[in-house]
Amino acid sequence: VQLQASGGGLVQAGGSLRLSCAASGRTFSSYAMGWFRQAPGKEREFVAAIGRIGGTYYTDSVKGRFTISRDNAKNTVYLQMNSLKPEDTAVYYCAAGAAIWTDARSPDYWGQGTLVTVSS
Repeated sequence: VQLQASGGGLVQAGGSLRLSCAASGRTFSSYAMGWFRQAPGKEREFVAAIGRIGGTYYTDSVKGRFTISRDNAKNTVYLQMNSLKPEDTAVYYCAAGAAIWTDARSPDYWGQGTLVTVSS
């Protein structure tokens, strides 16, 4: 499966962005989907994931601010990001796999990344 992420940009602290990740192929609904991020000089870290039947989980730092969702008819997964903070600045990557865990080694497929910059 090929993944194409979009929606990144520059936003002020407290603002919102919605990231999208479009997947190719007919088997989108059979994959768990997730978002990871990587800030400059840091390791890639888990942000959020959604299972094949819609169960979601988040890293603690984004709970209550970010929402992951999927539209299987459009082969797309979304990450709605509200109340953004400067520490959310990173390249955001979408990912797909049989299961998505907090370990960045868990996905089978990666998108190319989209940059989110939050100014203070």
